[in-house]
Amino acid sequence: MSYETAVASMFALGHELAQTPSNKFDLAHMRVLLQAMNHPEREFPAVLIAGTNGKGSTAATLASILQASELKTGLYTSPHLIRINERIRVNGEEICDDDFARLHGEVDRTAEQLVHQGKLPWHPSFFEMMTAIAFAYFARERVEIAVLEVGMGGRLDATNVVEPMLSVITDISLDHQKFLGNTVGEIAREKVGIIRPGGVVVTLPQQPEANDVIGNTILDLGARGVSAVQYVPPVSPGSDDYLVPTEEKVAPEELLTAKDAKKGAKDVERGSSRLFYRYPLQVMGKQILVQSTLVGRHQLRNLALAVAASEELAKQRFARITSESIERGIRETRWPGRFQVLPAQCGWPEIVFDVAHNPAGAWALRSALSERYDDRPLIFVFAAMRDKAISEMTEILFPLADRAIITRPQNPRAASPEEIQQAASRTGAEIEPVADTGAALERARIASGPGTVVVVTGSIYLVGEAMRLLEK
Repeated sequence: MSYETAVASMFALGHELAQTPSNKFDLAHMRVLLQAMNHPEREFPAVLIAGTNGKGSTAATLASILQASELKTGLYTSPHLIRINERIRVNGEEICDDDFARLHGEVDRTAEQLVHQGKLPWHPSFFEMMTAIAFAYFARERVEIAVLEVGMGGRLDATNVVEPMLSVITDISLDHQKFLGNTVGEIAREKVGIIRPGGVVVTLPQQPEANDVIGNTILDLGARGVSAVQYVPPVSPGSDDYLVPTEEKVAPEELLTAKDAKKGAKDVERGSSRLFYRYPLQVMGKQILVQSTLVGRHQLRNLALAVAASEELAKQRFARITSESIERGIRETRWPGRFQVLPAQCGWPEIVFDVAHNPAGAWALRSALSERYDDRPLIFVFAAMRDKAISEMTEILFPLADRAIITRPQNPRAASPEEIQQAASRTGAEIEPVADTGAALERARIASGPGTVVVVTGSIYLVGEAMRLLEK
């Protein structure tokens, strides 16, 4: 089977959030499939990361730290921005087309045999297939550890068949209510399904409803909670001398030492539009300099979770993780589409890509935009999935915009521009519906004046589609 045929076969299974014929998710079916594959998920230790927002950033940062610690590291994330291969990486490299096609063929044949034998009631879903392919790839590559981002929820997510060394829970808020519940508490009860009896869970204080569920689950299961609070830097106004987003031309040999950071990042010459957070931090008994391109104060929490998880893994098993490798891993983390800035060039304005896809993500984006572009005109190119809280998201974001261009990416779950316009009617923003992503980007380009920043957001599918189009 060719790579193109394998990818087409995957997408023919339907969207990854499509419900199974039984209208429920079931880990028993995933276990049957993996048993027939000789349990690849048992061939490597793993970290499971669940949450509503930030789990991808946390996973990417942790994987980068582990790789910087000279550990062969697998990373499984979802969804993808541009290519399906992005979801499965070893030491930062995407699975190649040939390996993807080969493993897809093996998993698909195994699944068909199980259905034929009556051991599975139907073919595995898109996400179950992806997860099985990832496990098989990590086992064959003999990774020393895998970082697994939970797709949705936790308790019944296909990734939750592993026995994790460590569970990490990022910030929990309302999202996917159709599948997970209508309150933060109900959603939290799905997320904490990744915690094991006697296991270790890394988290941070958050909404009271979520705190109650996480804390009670840790107590009920006799697990050990690890707080990442000590790794969250101060975010009060007085911390600005060393905690600021900056625009700097910084070559690897020019990076400031932690001692230099105390003098204040504002003293560094401003250059290109690359953004950094930079601040000193005590880790494993030493002071390091955190330098991260993951911008937005919400990312400080995700970084803290990754650091706490790294230190815990060092204590448990992986002595190669050091304060120096943590510092290097954070600096080398790349996670596209999260407040990613494309400088103005070739007749195009400056563009910000951000995959804010729920109200909590919208608030985080609004905060980052206010912090960075308070005096610049903004044009939003916005799209959202039909099952998202579109009205609330637009009420958060659109008041910042001079104009909002709403569109629809090529996804069956996507809301139409007319549906978004109706949901955003109370924002008072100037709203312009445009049929497709390419036309929306061109309209934003034409409408941009001097200093205008175009913000592409609302759905990861829109961001990925826009990136593909602009790349061409």
